[in-house]
Amino acid sequence: MFGVRVNRMRRTMVVVAALAAAAAVATPATAETETETDAVAAAATLAGAWAPLNRCPVDAAAMRAADGIAVVAACLSSVSSTGTITLGGTTLTTGTNDLQLGLLNQSGTYSVVAPSGGAVIGAPVQIPGGLLGLMCPSDIPLISDICDQVVDSSLNRVTATIEAAGAPSDFSLAAGLGVGQPILTLPIKIRLSNPFLEPNCYIGSNSDPILLKPANLTRPTGKVVRFNADGSPSATGEMGYVSLSGASQGDSTFAVPGANGCGLFGLLSGAVNLKQGLPSPAGENSLVLDNPTTNVGGFQLPRNFAPTQGQQLADRWHAAVVS
Repeated sequence: MFGVRVNRMRRTMVVVAALAAAAAVATPATAETETETDAVAAAATLAGAWAPLNRCPVDAAAMRAADGIAVVAACLSSVSSTGTITLGGTTLTTGTNDLQLGLLNQSGTYSVVAPSGGAVIGAPVQIPGGLLGLMCPSDIPLISDICDQVVDSSLNRVTATIEAAGAPSDFSLAAGLGVGQPILTLPIKIRLSNPFLEPNCYIGSNSDPILLKPANLTRPTGKVVRFNADGSPSATGEMGYVSLSGASQGDSTFAVPGANGCGLFGLLSGAVNLKQGLPSPAGENSLVLDNPTTNVGGFQLPRNFAPTQGQQLADRWHAAVVS
């Protein structure tokens, strides 16, 4: 039996191979693009109260240029450990999602600066049913042959990972403090990982992303965290942020594009779409993030650090890096 399975898998891969052979912030409303200089923020560990802000893009040109009066630079982090997302015919439990941004506040109007690694980083989660649940059964011989190979096999395992698909926009601090209003617009795509799907299998893309607009489902509770430049707690520290928690966030307004890039030359994308009911229109999908913790801040009194507030924020951030 084992020898038959190996031979059939070889035949499948030969068929697949044969088919493949045939076939920068300028204004407050403009998001900053990724830069090499903010790449250090991708994997930093920061001391003390700085820790949640470890991917803040403090070295982005627009952040450093903030003067603390006309434009104020700040950092935002929002982490949710659990949640659920429904995309067409599939409901998944989400892993830990870490959203981090730089914010530029000009008289209450915010523009968003995304870190070099993308605004959101998600932990991979396993799709129930794996490849069999994702695109099987199928009447297409090539796909049905693949389905046969993955029964009771480790090759059936499929993971889904949320990735950034562009810079966020439309950030509203008031919505973050309130209930029922979109806090920001977050473009994402979801990578589907399995040997048969190839490395560029996604639901959504940079050009056609899933546009999430999460809102608080209840009013969060907040506190002010004050600390010194070295991260140590202090009621009179020059640094500080508002920390919000106790409220889940959700969105049921987004549409979900079809899968793309699945299998060699995208040959399996159609099977994924057919089984999962993709594309899926707005109103047929949903997201709930369970009790995220959100921190927004930087200097407690930015005006005191004019006209180089953004530069000084970057200097203190770097001084807090411990690894």
